Amino acid sequence: MEQRIPMQKTTFFTRIADKVAARFIPLANRSLLYRLLSENLRAQAPWYALATVAMLIVAGMTAMSAWIMKDIVNETVVSQNMNRMFMLAGGVAGIFIVKGIATYFQIVILSKAGNNIIAKAQSSIFSRILQQDLNFFIRFPSSDLVMRLTNNAQAARTAMDLILTSAIRDLFSLVGLVIVMFIQQPVLSLVSFILGPAAFIGVRYLTNKVRFIMAQELTAFTKIIESVQEASTGVRIIKAFGLENHMRERMDMQVTQVEHRANSIAKLSAATSPIMETLSGLAIAGVIALSGLWVVGGTQTPGELMSFITALLLAYEPAKRLARMRVNLETAMVGVRMMYEIKDHPIMLTEAEDAQPVPPGGGEVIFEDVGFSYDVNKPLFENLNLVFPAGKTTALVGASGGGKSTILNLVMRMFDPEKGRITVNGLDLRRISFESLRSHMAYVGQDTFLFNGTVRDNIGLGREGATEEEIIQAAKDAHAHDFIMNMQNGYDSPVGENGGNLSGGQKQRLAIARAMLRNADILILDEATSALDSYAESLVQDALKRLTEGRTTIVIAHRLSTITSADNIIVLEDGKILEQGAQRELLAHDGPYRKLYELQILPQLENA
Repeated sequence: MEQRIPMQKTTFFTRIADKVAARFIPLANRSLLYRLLSENLRAQAPWYALATVAMLIVAGMTAMSAWIMKDIVNETVVSQNMNRMFMLAGGVAGIFIVKGIATYFQIVILSKAGNNIIAKAQSSIFSRILQQDLNFFIRFPSSDLVMRLTNNAQAARTAMDLILTSAIRDLFSLVGLVIVMFIQQPVLSLVSFILGPAAFIGVRYLTNKVRFIMAQELTAFTKIIESVQEASTGVRIIKAFGLENHMRERMDMQVTQVEHRANSIAKLSAATSPIMETLSGLAIAGVIALSGLWVVGGTQTPGELMSFITALLLAYEPAKRLARMRVNLETAMVGVRMMYEIKDHPIMLTEAEDAQPVPPGGGEVIFEDVGFSYDVNKPLFENLNLVFPAGKTTALVGASGGGKSTILNLVMRMFDPEKGRITVNGLDLRRISFESLRSHMAYVGQDTFLFNGTVRDNIGLGREGATEEEIIQAAKDAHAHDFIMNMQNGYDSPVGENGGNLSGGQKQRLAIARAMLRNADILILDEATSALDSYAESLVQDALKRLTEGRTTIVIAHRLSTITSADNIIVLEDGKILEQGAQRELLAHDGPYRKLYELQILPQLENA
């Protein structure tokens, strides 16, 4: 949510920005801009102070270059004093040398501060993203987050640089040159500014159109990133179904949309130049005509006229940049607004102020009257009561959509229940610190995810500080050691993006090795052997049997053959428990589990 910064926190820079804002910055952006300034100016104050000095020097030298023209022309045309002319020539050289050095430092210093703003913004956004629950990632797809983390962070720097350079360098340069103009030719100066307001009225109209088009362009650019991600991760499906033309056509359409909107923004931005060119040309032409009459009439010296015209011409560039600032700032503020939308997104999962470690115990997990829903009009769980006994294996079975994965997510505290509570060793999950809770859990999912790195890196993520011997032992326990040693670089072999260099079964065994290394009290398996062939599955099942011994294990399984030894099997349907018990108990009567068993296991036995 946008917020206005309290007056007592304003700084020299925000006071300058406030003065400029009333005329140059759209009202909708002011509170957002104040927030951006307040969050970054204090941290970058030393750099911006130095940049301000450099910009003031540039502004001063610009005004001086116009002022000195009076003496140059008078000494050259009227007095013809050569010694004085050489002194003035040295003065001109000095002015431009100082201006060049100050410009260099201004650019370098602003770049350093701007790059630091981008780095901090990206770190802050990414940290905020990591604190969100799963619903956040449903609302904001990865392509959208990539856009906000890159382009929008860059937009923050662009907005900062734009407002500072406009408020200090361009504004002070313009003010200095206007002073020179009024000193030399007060009447002509008034004539020059008659057409000024008309230029700003035209630019204001362009600003409103830019805001709408820029928002559309960022949305379309997000679609481009999304298409690239889909092409990368779904390349097998694309090629298997011959979807290359479809993907190419979709990308061409998205690229064309971005191109058209970028062209529209370029046209609108460029339109400020002919507006300023035309109005400035008319003003300059009228001024030259009037001044010529006055010089011929003898009421003004040529030096005064030249000094005035030089100041007028030099004032054109900062005036044009100030006029275009609304358009350019509006473009940047669209990205800033999107960046703050992520930074301000509420964190639904918060850690209690007095968060405690997981109490001693074997890892018993209990659901007490738990209620949860994805849709407020259709609750998934109502008064759900479950017990996952310490040191025992509990399997969840049933049709898709029954709530099995949601139960796992609630246990791992990816969501919080809307009512009731979930306890671990008797303590509510909401009162346990995230670090302690995660350290007591290990997870292996059906969609195996590996990080881009080596085999050793991915297994070692199971427990920080694990030794080489422990990593190798975990790989052996997961029956992954042999195929790892057959890879070109063994444990130093890269797995590729999301394990692209490995087969599905190899990825699964690395994930199991990672879970084994963690040596946690609570083990969560979501179809952990789904990608394994029969031989590999038998090896891993043997490893999992050793791993689950003495641990609280929660298993989701669609293949009933993998849970025959489970201590308790819970059959779920539409968020309700239909029945539960050991397999022999469930097969003893004609219930849902027996029907599943007959559909899945008996045909296998008959064909054996």
